[in-house]
Amino acid sequence: MIDRLDAELLEQIAGFHDIPTGAYNIRKNSVAAGRNSTEHIEILSKEDKPGIDIRIASGTKNESVHIPVIITEAGIEETVYNDFFVGDDCDVLIIAGCGIHNSGDQKSEHDGVHRFFIGKNSHVKYVERHYGSGEGTGERVMNPHTQVEIGENSVCEMEMVQIKGVDSTVRGMDAVLSANAKIVVTERLMTHGNQKARSDMRIELNGAGSSAQVVSRSVARDASEQVFNPCAVGNNACAAHIQCDSIIMDTAKIRSIPEIAANHPDAQVIHEAAIGRINNDQLLKLESFGMTETEAEEIIIQGFLR
Repeated sequence: MIDRLDAELLEQIAGFHDIPTGAYNIRKNSVAAGRNSTEHIEILSKEDKPGIDIRIASGTKNESVHIPVIITEAGIEETVYNDFFVGDDCDVLIIAGCGIHNSGDQKSEHDGVHRFFIGKNSHVKYVERHYGSGEGTGERVMNPHTQVEIGENSVCEMEMVQIKGVDSTVRGMDAVLSANAKIVVTERLMTHGNQKARSDMRIELNGAGSSAQVVSRSVARDASEQVFNPCAVGNNACAAHIQCDSIIMDTAKIRSIPEIAANHPDAQVIHEAAIGRINNDQLLKLESFGMTETEAEEIIIQGFLR
């Protein structure tokens, strides 16, 4: 049964208010709160550790699977392992994410390890949203780690979003690309208060014709701290582009450490990084329309993080 608080968290991280149609697995406070498999998407519990296996049959197209995690009690600390096995010639949407509501004085933490094994000629879009709420003094901690193996001629799109309310996060991603495989990563993150966020990525472009595009956008407010450390390694004739753009405000601190490496003469690997304040001309233009400085800042930040 989904109550009001559950529904609020699920809307923030997965975009639905109630039990979804199709394949889904809902985890609440370290136990299963609902599951459904379909003809082409099977969800099974792991036998050796917490987590699930999601098996998507070859040829599955225009289907989706939701696997949100919600925590509404203080003091829960868990590590969950989810494996995705995607067959050949698939086109699927996977929506994950974690929402923690902590009204107590103990830390609540969810660490998720997601592994993707994507076959040939497939397209996978993966959306992961993190969100924290609650008036308690206990920390809300989320540490996701994603491992991706992309088969020949397949495309993996990954949208990683931290909405608000997460006190501490260390985000990791490792990807390995076969011939003509492609990965597109979009990361959007905002921190405030004394929150800390670190993002580590490593993409190995092993196959000829493989490509990677990484765009990270973040806003750091108050006394929060952020560290970004993306790395692209070209081991064959390939192309990769890493772009990190950040807005810094108040007394926040941001470090951007993009790294590129080429181990093949036909590898083309590029990185860009920029950290700066909100553009004064943009503020003045919006203020000329009658907005306060605070209102103008919020409009600019919302547009930046889209």
